[in-house]
Amino acid sequence: MIPKLIPAHTAFLFCDLQTRFRSAIFGFESLITTGNKLIKAANILEVPLIVTEQNPRALGKTDDRLKLASLGPLHLATIEKTLFSMATPEFLDLIRKHKFKSLVLMGIESHVCVLQSTLDLLEEGYDVHVLADGVSSCNKEEVPWALERMRQAGAQITTSESMLFQLQVDASNPKFKAFSNMIKEEKEGTANTLQTLLPISHL
Repeated sequence: MIPKLIPAHTAFLFCDLQTRFRSAIFGFESLITTGNKLIKAANILEVPLIVTEQNPRALGKTDDRLKLASLGPLHLATIEKTLFSMATPEFLDLIRKHKFKSLVLMGIESHVCVLQSTLDLLEEGYDVHVLADGVSSCNKEEVPWALERMRQAGAQITTSESMLFQLQVDASNPKFKAFSNMIKEEKEGTANTLQTLLPISHL
């Protein structure tokens, strides 16, 4: 069975995009760009979003440049954790409650929390779609190996724009005009992010 995105049963996941990482993570500004694009798309397509924070007392809260407040009830939760995976009991209870099937994952670090989250969620039976233009690490050389490990395990490696068009499905959808305008508004940011992050992905 081909693991396609199921629009009515999809959630966006933001893994540990915290203030303390701003100067440490390769291409962190590009991750903020991708994150805000997903937030805009979530509002248009009505996709719920879940955030995790790794030990926020030490590593700070989620970067406040991510416009999470604009999501209203679509922002289901921000979950604090110490586990090197998003798959805490609280998180798993939440995604089971909402009967998600497709999980779109971005965040840091690609070879630690993103990788372990992906493996755990695949093991739980979810389709995991990892955004190549939405993950990074302190050492950029880690990223292609982490993406390859996730792909070997069964994750789908994609880009944010490709994923969003899969959720939009059809140009006759009444939301398409707003969606198309958003894609155009994000064109420059998308191009810059691809140039920054995808050369290190070696897909």
